[in-house]
Amino acid sequence: MALLNIRPATVADAGLILRFIRELAIYEKAEQSVQTDEIGIAESLFGADATARALVCEANGEAIGYAVYFYNYSTWLGRKGIYLEDLYVSPEKRGSGAGKALLKYIARQAVAEGCGRFEWSVLDWNTPAIEFYTAAGARPQGEWTVYRLEGEALKAFAG
Repeated sequence: MALLNIRPATVADAGLILRFIRELAIYEKAEQSVQTDEIGIAESLFGADATARALVCEANGEAIGYAVYFYNYSTWLGRKGIYLEDLYVSPEKRGSGAGKALLKYIARQAVAEGCGRFEWSVLDWNTPAIEFYTAAGARPQGEWTVYRLEGEALKAFAG
């Protein structure tokens, strides 16, 4: 059994995080959607204005996964929450408990900080992830549909 260690990521992890982001994008059949680079990761996660945080999961000293999250807010609860942007474990290391350990680490943080919610999105075809999250006690919020403005549509609307 691997000895797992979860630690806050540092700017020195920017290249590693980018590699994991690309692996996740390939898994999600969206490799072409990754538009950032190592500098973009370093600035957005570790710069002075960074609002997101990252964790690295290591097994016996080897980085095998990561998570990125940020704080959101619920007007209904009148409290902040945590939104999990990415949770990823290298395919050959899945089943080691790394994903659950990352999720629990963030859940403990949410509880310690009095957050009202811990939430995330999952692709509707990603059955292994859905089963993993359901086993953890998470429930889908089927009544909500995500909408997104990005790229040229965002610029045109802001125009």
